[in-house]
Formats: sequence, structure tokens, C-alpha cells
Amino acid sequence: MSESLFDQASERLADAIAHVRISEDAIERLKSPKASLQVSIPVRMDNGSLKVFQGYRVRYNDLRGPTKGGIRFHPNVNMDEVKSLAFWMTFKCAAVNLPFGGAKGGVAVDPKQLSKFELERLSRGYIDAIADFMGVDVDIPAPDVQTNQTIMGWMVDEYSIIQRRLCPAAITGKPISMGGSLGRDTATGLGAFFAIETLLPLLKMQREQTTVAVQGFGNVGAAIADLLSKAGYRVVAVSDSKGGIYAKQGLDVPSIIRYKNSTRNFQAVYCQDSVCNIVEHETITNEDLLKLDVDILIPAALENQITEGNAHEIRAKYIFEIANGPVTPAADKILEKMGIVVFPDILVNAGGVTVSYFEWVQNRSGLYWTIEEVNDRLKQSMVAETLRIWAIAQQKQISMRTAAYVHALTRLSEAIEAKGTSDYYVQ
Repeated sequence: MSESLFDQASERLADAIAHVRISEDAIERLKSPKASLQVSIPVRMDNGSLKVFQGYRVRYNDLRGPTKGGIRFHPNVNMDEVKSLAFWMTFKCAAVNLPFGGAKGGVAVDPKQLSKFELERLSRGYIDAIADFMGVDVDIPAPDVQTNQTIMGWMVDEYSIIQRRLCPAAITGKPISMGGSLGRDTATGLGAFFAIETLLPLLKMQREQTTVAVQGFGNVGAAIADLLSKAGYRVVAVSDSKGGIYAKQGLDVPSIIRYKNSTRNFQAVYCQDSVCNIVEHETITNEDLLKLDVDILIPAALENQITEGNAHEIRAKYIFEIANGPVTPAADKILEKMGIVVFPDILVNAGGVTVSYFEWVQNRSGLYWTIEEVNDRLKQSMVAETLRIWAIAQQKQISMRTAAYVHALTRLSEAIEAKGTSDYYVQ
């Protein structure tokens, strides 16, 4: 029987426990989610038929504050995946010192097969099903894979209808006109960019001489590719769900984004004004991209992309995880033996939840920040926590992933111990 995703996630905790002194109470509290919910969501389809979708929400741990985590719409969503993602969110929020616990949610659906009307009915139906399980001080959802600010807008509107009052802080990642924060749509990519920029001099690398491949060209993958390209990094390969493109001399990422947005096609192009010309490139698969000889590999798609089966073929020097859980624990061990350094998801992709926190704060205070204020606060947070985790890794001579979990576990343990453990009660 293959190892579940949650079993894989739990291995990260076991690795970190060996390097930090915490009570047995803390370990016990972190082994299982606080609450899990599975719901059926009936949706009237446009042709008049009724279809029932399965939805999930897990609140993993709320010792440091209300739980926080995205909602994904994907055919493969299941309880094991949602529980694992909620586990990761618990440690991610602690790693970057947010006053949140971890949660996650999702619906098993291919949203591309739904009309806009069906998608709205499903989104509102999901909130109707979990309304008693969430709330401003309980659990705050946000966008995730194949959900966006429009869907979050429908969801917060539905929750406000149920509560019979406006509740903008109940969901983050909303449209600006509904209380969303400036900078939220680019926050995950920008946070990853700040982490890379912070680590680059520590790795003794220079932008212009650094080659990058990005797997996944959705909102986050496109954003980080664009930021790195404009900063002077040589982005040589990008891919989406249908395949990828590679050009050794580097890609014109802004032109690729413009071309894809206007045509829905994916090509290596150079655009000047409204004219886009295809430039010389190789067509590659997602699997090919992972094996390219580059300085930085950025998995920005789904989990379990680098496994025991393909880890030996990875040739990148550094991996920055923007996707959640793209490298399995077994692959981690292989990569470490090969000298490939992995910078973990709970640090690298924490920009999204950080700006979601900023949105929640703005909604609750009624005071809204400029884009410069949001990005400056995000930069301060990402730089500070990246340097702290780097220092732990150097001091303890452990991987960056284990260091990030040690950092998060220390903060979680402090919250648990503050409420009293067996060390306090048993003399």
C-alpha cells in the first residue's frame, strides 16, 4: 500500500522533532487535525440536471489563532490531500510568525468543465455547506488551485447573506471592490522572489549568471517567472499543464504572458506592441523541465512532482518550492545526497498567506494600505524569516526544510506550553 500524502507530511514533523526540545504534549497535539468536515454540495446544472459534488474543509490547529487556508477546485481533491495541506499551513503560518493556525479546503471538481453560472452555484453551495465551520475568528478561507478573487467574492457574499451582515474579513483574496487587499494577487510570487533575492548573496550567486526553470505557469508561476526575468535572471524554461518551452538563451517572459493571455496558447514569443513573433525554442514536457541543467528549479504546480522515481535525474543546484509539497520525503533524501539544496514550501510560498493576513487586518480595522505599504511589509517579513531559518540551518547543520520546521515547531510549542503541559502539572 502506497504511503498517503498525510503520512509524507508527517515525516517532516518527525525530522524536526529530533532537533528541538519540546514536550510530549506538543507532539501529541500536532499529530492530528482539530476538526475535519466532508460535505455534499448539490448543484443545479444549466441543462436542468442535478449533480452532487464532494467538498472538504480541515481545521488542523488553532493554538496560535484562527485557522487560515485556501480552497482549491480540482478533480483529485480528497480528504487526505486537504488534511495534508492544512498540516503544512499550520507550520507555514508559524514559520513566518502569523497569528494563525492552519486549514485547507476544496471541492472535487474540474472547474473548466463548468459554465460560469454553474461555477457560481457551486462556490456559493460550498460556503452554505461549511458556514458553521468557518468565521472571522474561527477559520478564514482564501484562494488556492483553480480558484480566484471572483470565486472568493461569491463566497464572501454568500457567507454575508447567511450571517445577515457584511463579513469582509471572513474570506481573503477577494476583489478590491469587496475589501480585498492591494497586492494579494501577486503576493505568493513576490514573497518567493524576496526569499530568492535574500538567499542569492548567501549562495554566492549573481542574477545575470543564474538560470531558472519554472514548472507551472498559472498565476503564481507566471508571476515569479516575470519577476525574476525583469530582475535580470535568465529564465530558460517554463511550462503549464499541456507542456513547456525551453530556450537556452533565455525566454522573454512578459511577451509569453501577454501572448498566452490573449490567445490561450503557449509559445516562446517576442511581442512588440500588438505583434508577437515566435522565436526559436524547444518544446518539452513537464517531466523534461524538471530534469534541465539549471541553477534554480521552481516547482509551481501541484504536489509530488519530484519523487523517488525521478529525483536521481534532477540536475538543478537549488530547488525553490512554490507549490505545496512538490518534493516527497523520499526524494528529499536523494536530493540531499546529491548536494541539491531544497528551499521549502512553508517558507518560499508564504507570501500569499502573509498578504491574506494583511487583508484580514485591514478588513477588521477599516484602514486600507497602499500597494507600496503592502509590498514593503511583505518584504520585511519574508527577508527576516528567511534569514532566521538560514541561520538555524547553518547553526544546526541541517537542511533548510528541517530548519523551517524547527523554527515553526518552536513557536507552536511555545503556544502549547503557555496553556500548560504535563511538565507543569506533573511534578
